[in-house]
Amino acid sequence: MNLRIQAVCIDSTNPKVPADFWEKALGWRRTYEVEDEIVLEPPAGSPEDGVSPDLLFLKVPERKEIKNRLHLDLRPEDQAAEVKRLEDLGARRVSVGQGDDVTWVVLADPDGNEFCILRALRTEELEAQGLVPGVEAKP
Repeated sequence: MNLRIQAVCIDSTNPKVPADFWEKALGWRRTYEVEDEIVLEPPAGSPEDGVSPDLLFLKVPERKEIKNRLHLDLRPEDQAAEVKRLEDLGARRVSVGQGDDVTWVVLADPDGNEFCILRALRTEELEAQGLVPGVEAKP
């Protein structure tokens, strides 16, 4: 099959609000902007460039009312530090019914879109994926 995901689209009454947040949160570049549409892409030449889908922020007339049906899961090296950094950028903790015993933190961007900050991968998980320098991925 010759099909790939080009973009993850995020509706907003003011696309600049979530686009500004995600540009800073991810360190991505703004590659297109008109009044009702903003595109963010990974940094040029980065391992994600041309691989990760773009984030496309679209202007819509209605406000967000309920929990997202689609959200981003982000994997940091240090969960607590990343949660604090994102809160400093304007994210806030929210409950979507996840309970207290989960390993992830649910946040919402300034426009109310939920996303999760996962726990950092353990050394054995990194080794199994070949993400530790000098260690081959395990079959």
